[in-house]
Amino acid sequence: MRNINDLMRKAQELKKKMEEIEAELDALRVVGEAGGGAVKATVSGKLDVISVDVSEDVIDKEDKGMLEDLIVAAIREAQDKAKRIAEEKFAEIGGGLGGFPGLGFPN
Repeated sequence: MRNINDLMRKAQELKKKMEEIEAELDALRVVGEAGGGAVKATVSGKLDVISVDVSEDVIDKEDKGMLEDLIVAAIREAQDKAKRIAEEKFAEIGGGLGGFPGLGFPN
């Protein structure tokens, strides 16, 4: 019976730690840049886009496609950084067991 109680205690500790990490990721802000910093995108640790900042220097009505590409590149960079941070945080409690399904991060 002691093994079951230990298992339940460990499960509760893991749940609490995961909730703490989820809250940290929700509050986390990560910035990605493109075009030498002309376009900056900020995402949360849960990969939600928070803001996009575009320098007036890259706003050219004749080259709308380039600006769109820079915005996408900045968002992707920020999301990649946030994913790495999340993976590191979850690896601390998961012992490298792979991704955590249902959290929106790839395995």
